[in-house]
Amino acid sequence: MNPVDYRSRARRRHGVESWRKTGGRVDRRDPGVTHYLHDGAAIYERSFAIIRAEADLSQFSEAEEDVAVRMIHACGMVEASKSFVFASGVVTAAREALRAGAAILCDSEMVSHGVTRTRLPAENAVICTLRDPTVPALAAKLRTTRSAAAIELWVDRLAGSVVAIGNAPTSLFRLLEMLDQGAPHPAAILGIPVGFVGAEESKEALITNPHGVPFIAVRGRIGGSAMTAAALNGLARSGV
Repeated sequence: MNPVDYRSRARRRHGVESWRKTGGRVDRRDPGVTHYLHDGAAIYERSFAIIRAEADLSQFSEAEEDVAVRMIHACGMVEASKSFVFASGVVTAAREALRAGAAILCDSEMVSHGVTRTRLPAENAVICTLRDPTVPALAAKLRTTRSAAAIELWVDRLAGSVVAIGNAPTSLFRLLEMLDQGAPHPAAILGIPVGFVGAEESKEALITNPHGVPFIAVRGRIGGSAMTAAALNGLARSGV
């Protein structure tokens, strides 16, 4: 692969004459250079202000809105709020569980790594079993995906936990099957898997029958690890 020719890019962007005048340096005073915010806190503040101005958040309680705004921020689509479903009491249930030290069970490493540990109110364990060495053989035995097989290893940790599924619809389907079979109930479920096969159906299954567990879901194909982690961070942020 050829190295990127940044000088050629600069010539195209700023014009040959500008390039010659600056001696090969990009001049920030050149009107062709876009000025942008450098302060992280200011970027967040402005982002959340834009979301609150543009998104229809009327369906949410004050506590739900705080989480919904962060989910919108993670996906960059204000219209996504129309697909958010917050079961009654889910924010309170999740925050109380986190304050009490509940484990966070994640279906993917991406969700796990997206959780801001410093925001967790009780140094909560963040657990993803997908890479457990027993999972490949278990998936082959059960004739299912590794994501679904990894959920089998949650049984001893499920009671009172906060479950975060942002990647694999098969994980959410299997969790619901386990609850139907009498598995211990988590305190809350974030059911936000993304995709074209099973994602919409798995979330509708959660919405239709959450087995008495408070939940957050996102209808349709959208969702994902970033949105799920954002929801967790929103719950944890105000859970201190």
